[in-house]
Amino acid sequence: MAKKENEKSKHSTAANCEIPDGAIKSRSTFISSKKLETAVAILLGIATLLSAWATWIGTLHSGIQSINFTKSNNMASEGTAEYNLGLQLYLSDYMAWNTLRDYYYELEAAKDGGDKAKAELITKKIEEFKKQSISEMLAEGIEWSEENGEDNPFNMPGMTEKYFVSAQDKVDESRELLEEGKRDNTKSDSYRLVTVLFSLTLFLLGIVGTFKNMPNRLTVLSIAVVVLIVAVIYMCTIPLPTGFRNMNFFDFNK
Repeated sequence: MAKKENEKSKHSTAANCEIPDGAIKSRSTFISSKKLETAVAILLGIATLLSAWATWIGTLHSGIQSINFTKSNNMASEGTAEYNLGLQLYLSDYMAWNTLRDYYYELEAAKDGGDKAKAELITKKIEEFKKQSISEMLAEGIEWSEENGEDNPFNMPGMTEKYFVSAQDKVDESRELLEEGKRDNTKSDSYRLVTVLFSLTLFLLGIVGTFKNMPNRLTVLSIAVVVLIVAVIYMCTIPLPTGFRNMNFFDFNK
């Protein structure tokens, strides 16, 4: 009898120690498989859209880069042409000045000899020659030389550079376009890196379901979320293409 009573007491104690079914259900994990799949699906959609956006913006940067490089080459060619024209004008004015200087010598000789008729004729020749054969830059240099008692208009400060102003402007513009193209190339490469990060996010989210253990799933999901956040933050630091606004992508390519 004592043994039976002891066995009954053990069974009752064990029964009291058993966890009710309701308690087991209440201890279910905070993130169920269904919630996890929903979160993965949402993150997949977000990552896909952001990846498409980054790819598009990177392509725009690449297109602008090509345009700037092409414009830079064309502008450099125009600058070379302008330089050649400036050099020809410079040589032409220098030859014109040599001729004009000979006229001045003849004029001085005629005045010294008292030949007024010849002096008047040479003066008319000089005026006509100035109208037909010298440029505005040489005329400015001659005026400067007369005002400052110089015998050579090409001694005027900045005289030579005046012939190549247009060429220098073209070259400067070409360099600026080249630098803009380089900056667009850097931005395009940055967006490619962002696309790689989004692709890594998509890969991690895609393999979450292959793990049967919930902690492993959560670990992979956490890594994917971190990579996604890093990619978004990095993308926000990269400037958009010049002239681009968020809602004008239809007008942007016009």
